[in-house]
Amino acid sequence: MAPLSKLKRNILIDSNPYMKWKLFLEKSRRYGIHPINKRRKKFGEFHHLYVELREYPEKFFEYLRMSISTYDFLLSKVNRRLTKIMTNYRSPISADERLVVTLRYLATGLSFRSLAFAFRMGKSTVSNIVFETCQIIWEELVEEFMPIPTENCLKKVIADYFNRWKFPNCFGSIDGKHCQIRCPPNSGSHYFNYLHYFSVVLQAVADADKKFLTIEVGGRGKQSYGGTFAGSTIFNLLESNLFNVPRPTNLPNTNIELPHFLIGDEAYPLKSYLMRPYPRRGLNPKKEYFNKCLSTARKCIECAFGILCAKWRFLNKDIETLPDKACILIKCACILHNLVRDKDGDSDLHYRHISEQYQENNQPAFNGRMNNRGSSRAIEIREQLADYLFHLPT
Repeated sequence: MAPLSKLKRNILIDSNPYMKWKLFLEKSRRYGIHPINKRRKKFGEFHHLYVELREYPEKFFEYLRMSISTYDFLLSKVNRRLTKIMTNYRSPISADERLVVTLRYLATGLSFRSLAFAFRMGKSTVSNIVFETCQIIWEELVEEFMPIPTENCLKKVIADYFNRWKFPNCFGSIDGKHCQIRCPPNSGSHYFNYLHYFSVVLQAVADADKKFLTIEVGGRGKQSYGGTFAGSTIFNLLESNLFNVPRPTNLPNTNIELPHFLIGDEAYPLKSYLMRPYPRRGLNPKKEYFNKCLSTARKCIECAFGILCAKWRFLNKDIETLPDKACILIKCACILHNLVRDKDGDSDLHYRHISEQYQENNQPAFNGRMNNRGSSRAIEIREQLADYLFHLPT
């Protein structure tokens, strides 16, 4: 039988969907590893740029958002679990390269396809590396850099808030942040927030040093911050007196005994363990001063979120994955935030820049969302606290 001409062959393929599909699969499977990616060790970004960057600490920090010493510490923590077994078919991607790919994604928010071209890997390879590495970073660092707060830990936070911000009995500031995601399939409006985009909610408590004491990720964007708080683990622990909060103590230099509490904005309820500002309507000088003091101390959590988003810029873009995987990325960014704050301290360029911004703009924030009145005990605590702050020598 004579072979088909090229024209007849194309006509036959075009008229047969099954043959078109088979031809597509054959072309897709033509390469086990694409020839471009086979030259990864010669032309890939890790192999020709990373080694050179280590000679220039400032450029290294710009590239991976942390100092060389902090990066080396992080690599030592995750190296064992990121190192893959050598096979007869191909050499594995090193732990070093996997970590660099992941940090570049978190630092830039570039698409997996763009990173795949830069590092000369397959798109699915980059995706798998990022999610696996983020999960490992969280698991390996959480006990050291975001442990469950103990009573002694909270006592130190309370002392720091008073020494730095002159706000007594405070063991943290709480707030939420909407992290933008693509619309999940079959989710309706559950993830659509009041800012008119789809999101998952990151709720966090920060200490006086702008580090995260505890976080919860995964609240649906449709919920308010107060609603997210009401369904959170920390709410249940505080309601049950199981959060290791120290026993009530006297306000400094007084005989007035008050419990310890978080501070939040108007989105949060007034509780004996959570202070929020007075409503803006009808403020007298004492209440206005209380709101100003609370706002100043609460800048810790706002500043922490500012540093987080300035450093890990994937949070400023659509996270192109399902909510469960987005939560893995967000948790990893939060634990890396604590790592860099702990290791690089005030030398962190993003910390210095954001801190200066908040010092220049220190007006109480208000977003128009209000909650119901608190209990009579919570109202009494706020009144006593306002009296104390109003008469505290400056």
